[in-house]
Amino acid sequence: MKIRTITTGISLDSPQETDKLKIAANFNQQAKVIFTQQGYEVQTTRIATNPWEEYLSGLSQVEIINEIKNLEELCQNLNISFFNIGYASTPETIDIIPQINKHTSIIYCSSKIGVNFENARESAQAIKRISQESENGYGNFRFCAGANCQPGIPFFPTSYHVGEMSFAIGLELADLVMQAFSEADDIQDAENKLQIILEQEVKQVAAIAEKISAQFEIKFHGIDTSLAPSLDKQSSIAFAYEELLDGKFGNPGTLAISGMLTRVLKKIPIKTCGYSGLMLPVCEDIGLATRANEQTYDITSLLLYSAVCGCGLDTVPIPGDVSIEQIAAILIDMITLAFKLNKPLSARLFPIPNKKAGEMTNFNSPYLVDCQIFAVN
Repeated sequence: MKIRTITTGISLDSPQETDKLKIAANFNQQAKVIFTQQGYEVQTTRIATNPWEEYLSGLSQVEIINEIKNLEELCQNLNISFFNIGYASTPETIDIIPQINKHTSIIYCSSKIGVNFENARESAQAIKRISQESENGYGNFRFCAGANCQPGIPFFPTSYHVGEMSFAIGLELADLVMQAFSEADDIQDAENKLQIILEQEVKQVAAIAEKISAQFEIKFHGIDTSLAPSLDKQSSIAFAYEELLDGKFGNPGTLAISGMLTRVLKKIPIKTCGYSGLMLPVCEDIGLATRANEQTYDITSLLLYSAVCGCGLDTVPIPGDVSIEQIAAILIDMITLAFKLNKPLSARLFPIPNKKAGEMTNFNSPYLVDCQIFAVN
């Protein structure tokens, strides 16, 4: 098990509050050292703010872009590699996101879409524009559309903060799932074994986090127990499924395992936050990418699994010529699930310029694995 992220949240009243950034950056580094000394690999530390609409209100688009560029420069000087400015919640502010994305490299953000379908369409336009204005459409790695997402999610791009400074932990648990499933006789045995393993391991992380909270007098918001994936073949969540399935990920039984995993994750007796469910990010898991190439599942399947598990549609490559209306329709389906089931869902979609369904992506990124582009019907 690895710690995917230590994410500290701060509330800004203006972009000039540099002391808050420095305090958060220093805390992240000290927390990382403590976890490392306890034997954990900490992959990233991150900072998230309250929604940027709040501390950049009343400014013109040019002024907003300049202030965010200044924030990024400060972050880079402080060795901060992941910085989230929260969400945009109106068509007017969502419209600015492609420009923010274009002029930055470590700034993440999201749009907030509710039952207001106007925001869904504006978010679809943003996704399309970002794909056209970034190499291989990669800019959408730093943007997603979210529905029913609460503050304190440690995973990006959905993360945003409210209130006093606090921190949350995001884990990478797929290796423990593989361990439990490979030793199990059936799905019920797998559930029992996984419950025991996760309780033991995650409680230890929570105990360390509580001590860090007391030592630095910074609130511990909780652990997002979501099964963040790994690019390591031995820790692929898709291949872990196949230890139990009579077939491949996407075949009958996949939905049942998804539901079981989420049930286990939500029963871990610790302070939880965020999604705390199953993540199925296609281009961040070598097994998911492999099965996508074999077309054992599609976008509709991923939405179906979202009904019983994690965070929605994540790192899903789609054709570059997809229409704004088609993207908006996908987002509206996701919104419907999120509010009908009262759960947080988000969509991080990758229209790939000049490529069609069935062709391969060509990302030049240490965070993504290439796979075939999904059809959008």
